[in-house]
Amino acid sequence: MTVATSERYAQMLDSARQGGYAFPAINVTSTQTLNAALQGFAEAESDGIIQVSVGSASYLSGKAVNDRVVGSIAFARFAREVIGRYPNITVALHTDHCAVQYLDGWVRPLLDYEAEQVSHGEEPLFQSHMWDGSTISLDRNLEIAKELLEKSVRARTILEIEIGAVGGEEDGQSAAINDSLYSTVEDGRRVVRELGLGENGRYMAAFTFGNVHGAYKPGFVKLRPGLLKEIQEGTAASFPQANGDKPFLLVFHGGSGSRPEEIAEAVSYGVVKMNIDTDTQYAFTRAVADHMFKNYNEVLKVDGEVGEKKLYDPRSWGRESEDAMAERVIEACTQLGSAGKALR
Repeated sequence: MTVATSERYAQMLDSARQGGYAFPAINVTSTQTLNAALQGFAEAESDGIIQVSVGSASYLSGKAVNDRVVGSIAFARFAREVIGRYPNITVALHTDHCAVQYLDGWVRPLLDYEAEQVSHGEEPLFQSHMWDGSTISLDRNLEIAKELLEKSVRARTILEIEIGAVGGEEDGQSAAINDSLYSTVEDGRRVVRELGLGENGRYMAAFTFGNVHGAYKPGFVKLRPGLLKEIQEGTAASFPQANGDKPFLLVFHGGSGSRPEEIAEAVSYGVVKMNIDTDTQYAFTRAVADHMFKNYNEVLKVDGEVGEKKLYDPRSWGRESEDAMAERVIEACTQLGSAGKALR
């Protein structure tokens, strides 16, 4: 397997929920960071998820083009070619954090594009898309989610929704770090009343339990993973048709600075996808900085000298950065329990 089919992706998520592990969902911004993520998944013998944000999608199209739909399509086609060289892992492609102001210029056109692909017997370019309604009322959030879920069914993709607000800043979206960062059991019940439990289309849910985007020291983020258990069990108790005591496929956003035991607890309650962005960005860029500092005289033409081409060649520091980011991906796979569990 290479890029997940719709059925394979569903199998991946169900296996993670049943097996008590989660997949790292690695945000990428370039072909280099894509290759680094794939290298990490392959070395960890883990399936995984690759995702692009609204800013990354535009960036991938190039500064002069600046079109997030073009960037997304071009990226997905490139990714399929490269992922095909990793036959022992399955990777799903995902678009991340589409806020309301970007729907008409990004995810809705992509879903229409994919529905057209499906109508011709093809697999959709992406396997899932995230609708981020965290900045609007829950009523409006779920109203839009319902519309997008119908489109997702036609496109044979899975929808990800966010219920509540994640603190900090992510690609231009920001929220205060306060007591509003916690979803409730009633929020879970409302989601089921509006979207169902899979019979109207499959979706993942990112309930908030104190999550914060960005880089923070351990202990700064006040997570309450037990809230996820309350939401799962409270929802299951209210809907007899629920799938056991974990009716939701849960997603963990804003995990940088979280303690390992908090991550493990969240995964035990049904988290099947954890977004990894800040830490892999740092791993990649730190390696670039190391290379430049260690080879300062060679990468710059100091005092009229000519430098050393093999050291300022982007491929030299690029390979070092890919290795460093791949190591962080392996760490995430190990921590989330997906290492060694690639579906065969």
